[in-house]
Amino acid sequence: MTNNLKVLRAIKNISQEELAKQISVSRQTINAMEKGKYVPSTVLALKLARYFKTSIEDVFSLENTD
Repeated sequence: MTNNLKVLRAIKNISQEELAKQISVSRQTINAMEKGKYVPSTVLALKLARYFKTSIEDVFSLENTD
């Protein structure tokens, strides 16, 4: 799974720490997601999409597994 978290944060001009506070997770969780080391739960994915006022698909996408 890939994500656009870093890009979305840059557009809003917010840090990992600020995003983490807004959605009630640790900065380390945001960092791990951005690095592709952590796949969020459905609830967390929904919180992120809601925070960025976009769809889950605009935040996360599945990698091709050809």
